[in-house]
Amino acid sequence: MRIIEVQNRPVLKIKKTPLETALNIATLLLFIGSILYLLMEWSSLPNRVPMHYNFFGEIDKWGSKGIIVLHPIIGAVLWISLTVLEKFPHVYNYINLTEKNIEQQYKNVRIMINVIKNEILIYISYSIWKDIKAAYGHDITFGTWDLPLFLIVLFSSISFFIVRSIRLR
Repeated sequence: MRIIEVQNRPVLKIKKTPLETALNIATLLLFIGSILYLLMEWSSLPNRVPMHYNFFGEIDKWGSKGIIVLHPIIGAVLWISLTVLEKFPHVYNYINLTEKNIEQQYKNVRIMINVIKNEILIYISYSIWKDIKAAYGHDITFGTWDLPLFLIVLFSSISFFIVRSIRLR
């Protein structure tokens, strides 16, 4: 079993899985929906919106409503950047990449990036909704737990794909 060095890695054309396609479509629809919701609420949105939440999920910094536009911008930039990164699985770091497991490893890491980018965009979409609701004075559903829950989901996904990569050796 010959280990393939970084400079000798082939560029493979691997078809997107139905999971990747479904996640992209569902997440983009949710993101577009959150942007449309922001646009619909924009004229009635208070001039002050939440900018930061403390450890307990309480708002501890307010800003002008223009700051809320950063959510969609950051979301779009991250989603596009990670979509481009998905197309180059041959540049990632691997442990014991061989001719036998190369296609499975490339696909595994590409799906991992896809899942991560969509989880991030879902959280950003939720943040847009949450900040609008908080600006109106509504109590937020998850409060303290939204960020820890997001991080648990994110790191669980990463762990799953790392373990899967190790098993593919």
